[in-house]
Amino acid sequence: MTISLRTILSYYWRHIKNYPIVGILLFISYISAGIIANTLSPLIYKNIIDIISLGEIRQEMVQDVFFWVWILGGAIIAYNILYRLGDYVSILFESNILRDLANDAFERLHRHSYFFFTNNFSGSLVSKSKRFVWSFSSIFNNVLWHIILRFVELLGAIIVLFLNVPLIAWMYVLWIIVFIGISLWFARIKMPYDTKEANMDSQVTGRQADTITNALTIKMFGSRGGEQVSFQEITQLQEKTRRSAWLMRNYQVALQGFLFIILEFGAMYFVAQLWSEGRATVGTVVLVQIYIFGTFNAVWGFGRALMDIEKSLADAKEMVEIFETDISVKDPISPEKCLISRGEVLFDTVSFVYEDKGSKVLENFHLHILPGEKIGIMGHSGAGKTTITKILLRFIDIQEGSVRIDNQDIRNITQDDLRRKIAYVPQEPLLFHRSIKENIAYGKPEATDEEIQEVAKRARAHKFIQKLPQGYDTLVGERGVKLSGGERQRIAIARAMLKNAPLLILDEATSSLDSVSEKYIQEALHNLMENRTTIVIAHRLSTIQKMDRILVVENGKIIEEGDHTTLMDANGVYALFWNQQVGGFIRE
Repeated sequence: MTISLRTILSYYWRHIKNYPIVGILLFISYISAGIIANTLSPLIYKNIIDIISLGEIRQEMVQDVFFWVWILGGAIIAYNILYRLGDYVSILFESNILRDLANDAFERLHRHSYFFFTNNFSGSLVSKSKRFVWSFSSIFNNVLWHIILRFVELLGAIIVLFLNVPLIAWMYVLWIIVFIGISLWFARIKMPYDTKEANMDSQVTGRQADTITNALTIKMFGSRGGEQVSFQEITQLQEKTRRSAWLMRNYQVALQGFLFIILEFGAMYFVAQLWSEGRATVGTVVLVQIYIFGTFNAVWGFGRALMDIEKSLADAKEMVEIFETDISVKDPISPEKCLISRGEVLFDTVSFVYEDKGSKVLENFHLHILPGEKIGIMGHSGAGKTTITKILLRFIDIQEGSVRIDNQDIRNITQDDLRRKIAYVPQEPLLFHRSIKENIAYGKPEATDEEIQEVAKRARAHKFIQKLPQGYDTLVGERGVKLSGGERQRIAIARAMLKNAPLLILDEATSSLDSVSEKYIQEALHNLMENRTTIVIAHRLSTIQKMDRILVVENGKIIEEGDHTTLMDANGVYALFWNQQVGGFIRE
């Protein structure tokens, strides 16, 4: 994907323009301070030195010197007041925009669909997001300090030189044009190097995050050495990419240094020549010397700024590519008001194909679930069971047909409105690295402690929670790693119980429970199902034995349906599965 400079900057500009008064005040303060320090002050020193260099001391000369000294004192005071004001406004301006950018990146990132996150490393996404936000800080400070303020400084110096020594002024103008031209040329050819460096940094971060997430698997397989070698191969590529980018930067610095030599020697040679001819005063010589040092700082900062800005743009580009990537599951432009209340579900001739796989998972699929009905869905892995729940939750969008809840097409309401009406317990529940209380109350943040403990008891989680060091305030670790699989599952079930939703989906929700835990929790699950339309996906057939209706799905089609007794009497696929169960699971 080709991302233009204009596109990248547009994501920053939309936040900058929200603070016009602060931004204008910031630039006025700093520019005024810069003019005083870099343009007016050297002129004041020139006048003082010109008077002092006359050698003789007369009363009127003393008065003139102290006049300029007082002017200098006023300039110093004005400079410090303006500079401090600029610092205060700059902090206010930049801090607010960094916050807005972080919020914007968070919101835009989470607009993407479920499959976007399954196809990207979480660590890499976090890294890209942080670099996008902090790239603004780098770009802003470089543009402000090393481009705008330095441009004002150079412009002031050139104007003063034109008024005093036009020959040196023309030399400055020519030199600055050459310097800026070379810097821009280097910035353009260096951009691909910095983009590759940023990409490699994301790859290294992603690989490292992947190994940390799967640390237990690495230890179980004793594969730390292999992972170390693999990581070293990536960091070796990163080093080569980084070295190429840094060498290119070094070439630019070397050429800029050569140009500085030309400027310093040339300017001092010509001003000395003018002095020897009586066409320049001692103060003028000092003035040119001050401007030479100022020019060094200005153009050196300009060159470094271009390199830093170019690198920051390369860092920001990765996140902007994500912003510009089409969102696969979108909310309607004008969403309808959500009318879901009873939980009647209709899959009407639905067809779906995973685009990356190319094969149809569902074809002309039809399913009608009445309000409050309890449906169990079983079948081999890959039969389409979980796809049905993902479609219902709009994690994915169908290609043909429609899905309606309470006679409302789920594509006509927002995804958030839809999912607020569905309580979902996945096969592998993931918890936030927060307290158990916060995890249970996630679907109902305003829940009281009594409500939280009540659902925990019904989910058979209260006893083990009480035994933890901080009870309900215990942090569960990243993704809930401090808890066992069964404990995480019971927390997830308690969370679903607390959510007041008319539709409940259990996607193999008891798969992580041992037989004793499952026995305790079955009653809680049946209580949870009361007055709710329920869809249960299960390999463990005991989970769905008491459902109102059981569907046997194969190749995206319903091949059998009925309650447990009816299906057993039919002696078909369900009965075969039931009779072949080992430990309560379907044999694959």
